[in-house]
Amino acid sequence: MRERVVVVIVTFNSARVLPGLLDSLPLGLEGADWSLVVADNDSADETVALVHRLAPGATVVEMGRNAGYAAGINAAVRAAGDFGAVLVLNPDVRLAPGCVRELLGVLDATGAGICVPRLEDSRGELILSMRREPTLLRAYADALLGAGRAGRVGALGEVVSDPGRYDVPGSPDWAEGSTQLIGAACWRACEGWDETFFLYSEETDYHLRARDRGFAVRYVPTARAVHLEGASASSPRLWSLLVANRLRLFRRRHTPAGAALFWLASLLREGSRSVLGHAIARSAVRVLVRPSLLAAPRGPEWLERV
Repeated sequence: MRERVVVVIVTFNSARVLPGLLDSLPLGLEGADWSLVVADNDSADETVALVHRLAPGATVVEMGRNAGYAAGINAAVRAAGDFGAVLVLNPDVRLAPGCVRELLGVLDATGAGICVPRLEDSRGELILSMRREPTLLRAYADALLGAGRAGRVGALGEVVSDPGRYDVPGSPDWAEGSTQLIGAACWRACEGWDETFFLYSEETDYHLRARDRGFAVRYVPTARAVHLEGASASSPRLWSLLVANRLRLFRRRHTPAGAALFWLASLLREGSRSVLGHAIARSAVRVLVRPSLLAAPRGPEWLERV
């Protein structure tokens, strides 16, 4: 087995879901040498007290403010010391027994930069976690056909939506970021996560930057975890943040003309859903047509303005 695995959990008012994750770590990391670092984004509940009580050997980094997911990851890794790999986990994840052993095996055998498991929700249903790089064609196909239908064709869909693709190993451009094992070489090459992404698109940015530096993302179907999933699909503010950060990431990697066309595709997608009565889409449209919101930092203060 390789050097120590640093388990990084970023928390924010996570007392309700965190105990289940902590309970799953010993079997999920069975056979690995590991340590736990929790970065807490100024929780107002009992999150920090729970960590001290349930995982007394853990290192707790108290951020002092809600600094975001990427900032929490970076702070936790800085506090971790030497490591062979970083396991980044959302608080609402539960590792299946042997999950990390499977991820480590692929990381070692392939030289990949990032390995991700098969994810299921609380009902045991597959989560479509693999993604292709955002492109203009995929943005318009998503807007016109829907993510599920477009995703069955590689050139058209960003979401890999064919369930059969999740039964075999894969190499997506990026993957849903709730559960991921990052090798030390990849971490050093990418120099941490971009903290200007407060929430959403930070994993997309990181995985694409890893690919730019020669490190692949590997999907490992024999490694399994449960993700209870967050509230972006039901919260107008969080969905607006997701849409805004997708546009911001595309702008960073493409020409201004391409970014303008991506903005138009986003407006088409959210506008059509708004007409059908989706409140989260109406909120996203309001953000897309307000340059001041698209240009502003996207932290807690930004969410209050949406």
